[in-house]
Amino acid sequence: MGSGKSTIAKSLYCHTHSLILDSDQIIQNNENLTINEIFSQKGEQYFRNLEKEFCAFISKNIQHCIISTGGGMPIFCNVKQMGKVFFLDIDFENILSRLNDNEVSTRPLFQDKDKAFKLYLQRLQIYKDSAHFCVNANADIPTITKEILNSL
Repeated sequence: MGSGKSTIAKSLYCHTHSLILDSDQIIQNNENLTINEIFSQKGEQYFRNLEKEFCAFISKNIQHCIISTGGGMPIFCNVKQMGKVFFLDIDFENILSRLNDNEVSTRPLFQDKDKAFKLYLQRLQIYKDSAHFCVNANADIPTITKEILNSL
């Protein structure tokens, strides 16, 4: 959240015309609930199982697309099985500066900024280890896009 996944996906689409899939959006559409509602009504484990199902489906059925995943997916799923994985490495302060109040309020794991920062620190190395490529997402959109395109 706030790393620029959606913006970068759209920028990559302009260059590749590849299909864009957003795991959180697809899960929300399939469940007819927001992420926050899934967490509160069905629990985090239920949501993580949905992420695992998404990952397995993509791995077996979809190729040559741009996939934007939720922040927990690299923690709970083997995202490398879906294809080339790019981690958008961004400073926590830049994440905060990009988010508006509505975006923060819709993410259960981002309700407390101190806890969110601790989670960020806990996950950072896992994200790096889960990726084939780490991209400096503190840069501007054209620079990030070019770096990813040069790695394809």
